[in-house]
Amino acid sequence: MGAPDILYVEDNEDFIDVVERAMGQIDGNTTIHTIEDGALALTTLEKLIENRVKPRLIIIDLNLPGLSGLDLLRKIKETPALRYVPAVMFSTSDNPKDVRTSLEFGANAYVTKPMGYNNLVKCLSSMHDFWLKTTAPLI
Repeated sequence: MGAPDILYVEDNEDFIDVVERAMGQIDGNTTIHTIEDGALALTTLEKLIENRVKPRLIIIDLNLPGLSGLDLLRKIKETPALRYVPAVMFSTSDNPKDVRTSLEFGANAYVTKPMGYNNLVKCLSSMHDFWLKTTAPLI
């Protein structure tokens, strides 16, 4: 099992479709794998580690079924093999408490989901350029 460039954990199927379309528009070579449940994401990450691979970026929605985004983030950052994989919280919430808690749990960034497709493309393009191009040699 090879690792995707981006592991995206999101439970909204419509938003998943839009993000996948936008990422394809940004860079058709970037692989993105989506998982709709926090517990399943953790299981998937454990399997990747067993195969000695890991994603280059993990994007996590705050509110997930099974295992919340914050709990998933905490488990990722407690796992030595994943500790340095960038994890970005990507949520509709702009509540300062959610931002602060995410950063305290080890998020590398907290991004509020933008309104509108063009704004989403700009947002994802910025994440892609920063986390997959600029910092790629550091990970």
